Amino acid sequence: MADTTASSPAANCLEKLKSYVKTPKGFILAAEIVISFIILICYAASLYGGYSAVAICEMVFAIIFFIIFMMELDKQIQVVNWVWSDFFRAIIGAALYIITSLICVIGGAGDGARIAGGVFGLIAGLLFAYDSYTIYLQIRSSRQHTAASTDDRV
Repeated sequence: MADTTASSPAANCLEKLKSYVKTPKGFILAAEIVISFIILICYAASLYGGYSAVAICEMVFAIIFFIIFMMELDKQIQVVNWVWSDFFRAIIGAALYIITSLICVIGGAGDGARIAGGVFGLIAGLLFAYDSYTIYLQIRSSRQHTAASTDDRV
């Protein structure tokens, strides 16, 4: 007979997913994934689908970092500084979303899907900027300000 008390790996992964989404960082990453998917749909429905590359790249990077932080692989793989990598991902995502969204909103006359993607892109730019701000606060709080004294009169 099979042992029904042991949890399957899929159930364990689902529990990690549920618990990580409830954390502030997990909620932000999940929101980034969802809004990138919405933007991708809007840009795909527009006449100019070339702007969807930003949404695809940022969604894939957000999924990768979500999985890494959810499975706590950042503690196992210490070759990469994950906090700084996530910080640069968020900063670049915010800049790219704001730039492409302004282009789409300003030049999207007659293309409602492109304007909608641009508006959602501006919201995503603000979300990515907020994410980078929270990461910056995390980096700043983790640094210890124990610089050596340069005063000779000690």
